[in-house]
Amino acid sequence: MSTAAYEVHSEARGPHWIAWISRDGSGKPDRSIVLVAATRDEAESRARAWAEQTSRGQTT
Repeated sequence: MSTAAYEVHSEARGPHWIAWISRDGSGKPDRSIVLVAATRDEAESRARAWAEQTSRGQTT
């Protein structure tokens, strides 16, 4: 699966931001994974890194 096959979503939750990726166009978190960070940029960056890592087959 290529990294181009995902979409990053984010929203503010209390004092934090959460971000997730969806791969099927549903907008739902892939594998129910949601990443938390202090800022929107950081949360989205973590989501992109996770998507790229899992696209290469590395999940640790």
